Amino acid sequence: QVQLVESGGGLVQPGGSLRLSCAASGRIFSTMGWYRQAPGKSRELVAGITRGGSTNYADSVKGRFTISRDNAKNTVYLQMNSLKFEDTSVYFCNRVPASRSSWGQGTQVTVSS
Repeated sequence: QVQLVESGGGLVQPGGSLRLSCAASGRIFSTMGWYRQAPGKSRELVAGITRGGSTNYADSVKGRFTISRDNAKNTVYLQMNSLKFEDTSVYFCNRVPASRSSWGQGTQVTVSS
């Protein structure tokens, strides 16, 4: 069972940047993604990346977020630029489609002035 640990969240002003990391205890899945869940909303997939490096993004983050992976380090990253208030959420990584047993604790991202 691969365990996923997210880190790198924090408090940032609008327009700022953060880089999230997702460290896996074992070999990461073929397709990995970053998800987020805001209070009172359902969890949504915001970015995905295949083992070969092909990426896709939700329209709400396209052009601002960049997902990447280091297969040798079993780590997935999410570079977030030009952050907006509406990006405030708990961010999680997981395979795509998500594995129910692989959800970690997530990392909180708060965009506030």
